[in-house]
Amino acid sequence: MKMKNCVKLAGVLAGVVGLMPGSLVGDTHSERDRLQNAGKVMQEALRIPDDIPHDLLSKARCVVVMPSVLKAAFIVGGTYGRGAMVCRTGKNFTGPWGAPAMYALEGGNFGLQAGGVATDYVFLVINDRGVDSLLHSKVKLGADVSVAAGPKGRTASAGTDAFMRSEILTYSRARGVFAGVAVEGSTLRPDKGGNHDLYGRKATADKIIRESSVQAPKAGQNLTATLQKASPRLKP
Repeated sequence: MKMKNCVKLAGVLAGVVGLMPGSLVGDTHSERDRLQNAGKVMQEALRIPDDIPHDLLSKARCVVVMPSVLKAAFIVGGTYGRGAMVCRTGKNFTGPWGAPAMYALEGGNFGLQAGGVATDYVFLVINDRGVDSLLHSKVKLGADVSVAAGPKGRTASAGTDAFMRSEILTYSRARGVFAGVAVEGSTLRPDKGGNHDLYGRKATADKIIRESSVQAPKAGQNLTATLQKASPRLKP
């Protein structure tokens, strides 16, 4: 009897996994697809000045773009997304925007939730400490680095409280019922496998970001060019 119950449970779990979004159970999109999608998200975000103020973008050392982050659960909740981080080049991150490094956003929220939603995220990394933390290890947002919802509107400026107290400002564009879900508690880490696929086995996020000799792949040039056009230089 116990064996039959185990077989039934295994069948139920297999069915649940089969219903889950592909990105949660297996990578079906190439890194180049992600870079192209990240470029589109960034273009759309900057098209409306009321969304991400250019004044704040001009203060950012790096930008992380996570297109279509999934928040879904059938038995156990969680978030999962993969995207890219682009930083300004130069020792103090004051030069032109450089090559993108691949990153993964992960998190868990245990609870019974049916269905899922995809959300685009854009993170502005405001200071050097925030950049250094992200380059070398997995960080927990809200714990290892301070985060705050980024201010919006044409009048938002670098003098806001959010800018003064946070290392990362977060923006999201939800497509469903979970609009505005906070990122605190999620983790952000370099996507080692994605970077190897794009740049070779010796590539690390730190090397991609800090070495100006690393060239952005064709799929990532739109993302870099969009940032360069919107914010050609870091403003003090």
